[in-house]
Amino acid sequence: MKSDPDCRAALQLIRRMIEEHCPPGVLPSEEAVLGLYGPILLGEAEALARAVVLSVERLRLEASVKPPARSIKA
Repeated sequence: MKSDPDCRAALQLIRRMIEEHCPPGVLPSEEAVLGLYGPILLGEAEALARAVVLSVERLRLEASVKPPARSIKA
């Protein structure tokens, strides 16, 4: 994958969307991604993909947790 400005802009748009709408902590900072994967766009893309997967897993877990039973003393 070449370091195309349009590609970088697209990844930044996806990053902003994940930061705004997904649970905190699923996406490492840009600095952390550079440290983990280096300065290649594919590393940023992999971090974004992992964040989406983690978000879906968390949502599934939250949906599977049953609410507490209602009190009979009402």
